[in-house]
Amino acid sequence: MGTRVTSIAWGLACALALAACGSSSSSAPAPTPSPPDAAPAPDAVALTVPEDGEEYIPAEFKAGADRWRDTGIYIDGKFVGLLNWPELPLALAPVWIKVKASAPKRYGTSDTGWKWARERRYRFRDLVTALGVAPAKVREIHVYGPRFSQTTIVTGKQLASKLADEWYFRFGGNVRGKAIEALPDGLGNGVAADKVSAVMIYIEKAPPVLDRARGLILDGEVQQGVPYFGTPLRGGVRVYKDDRLVAYIKRQDLPTDQANTTSGEPRWQLFPYLISHGVDLSDVAEGWVVRQEAWAERFDKAQLETIWFAAGAQAKGHIELGDQKVKAQALILRSRPLTAAERPAPDPEEL
Repeated sequence: MGTRVTSIAWGLACALALAACGSSSSSAPAPTPSPPDAAPAPDAVALTVPEDGEEYIPAEFKAGADRWRDTGIYIDGKFVGLLNWPELPLALAPVWIKVKASAPKRYGTSDTGWKWARERRYRFRDLVTALGVAPAKVREIHVYGPRFSQTTIVTGKQLASKLADEWYFRFGGNVRGKAIEALPDGLGNGVAADKVSAVMIYIEKAPPVLDRARGLILDGEVQQGVPYFGTPLRGGVRVYKDDRLVAYIKRQDLPTDQANTTSGEPRWQLFPYLISHGVDLSDVAEGWVVRQEAWAERFDKAQLETIWFAAGAQAKGHIELGDQKVKAQALILRSRPLTAAERPAPDPEEL
């Protein structure tokens, strides 16, 4: 009996000691986790930015290489649009290239495992023409790659040469994704950009000079942005009319004194807003919403004349049109209704 009491007392003593240790350790302050939106430490691994146009990028990450996420086209430092498939000028016709594509190979048959397909490409020279610029007036075109040292430089004289017939770009996803350059041997400075970050067309202004060790140099200064412009544009909603950029809507630039707040959030009437920015809408017949890299909803002129748009933070770089809050990453206005054949659409025989 004495032995049993002693054992119980010993067990209780051990339990109390363990409890005391646990209490002592739990009272130590735990490491404070960083808030979800905290800025990364200086030595942190750089953020990998997805290419999906729907992805939202917080403001603290809108610096460095991410400034070039949108593939802008600039003429003498003026922004004229994006090199996105749905935002290409309709005057820019594709060049169809016959290519081999994989195909199912059935067991016990003579199937080759491949088939002929078509791949859409576009000539840079045709792009210049579709933007309203005569190729003969071009001094140089610079096509930026992921790094400044990967810049293709083609002179106006070379642009007019037969070799430029094979200077193409295509899109990684056929009708979506980043533009990819195809540079023929012997054209330009021989530097292929691969994935295109920007296109600079110089007509009247002097183009910068490429120093492979330092980058693009203009007037002795290394260029970190768009020459003659500054930080490249990203985000926002482009408004085109008959293949020309006529407006650029950024949430932070919207005039608060023109906003209507009766619905509980600031919103603006589309046509009066565009007219106040010098856009001639007298001959507009229809408008198309671009969303998720495709032409989506159509609005006729009567709808466009009365429609409102909002641009709250929840829109993530888009605007929202009407009571249905139709999201738009770009607007295509046309002076005449387009036929189904004229509207951009994937080809069933594409890769």
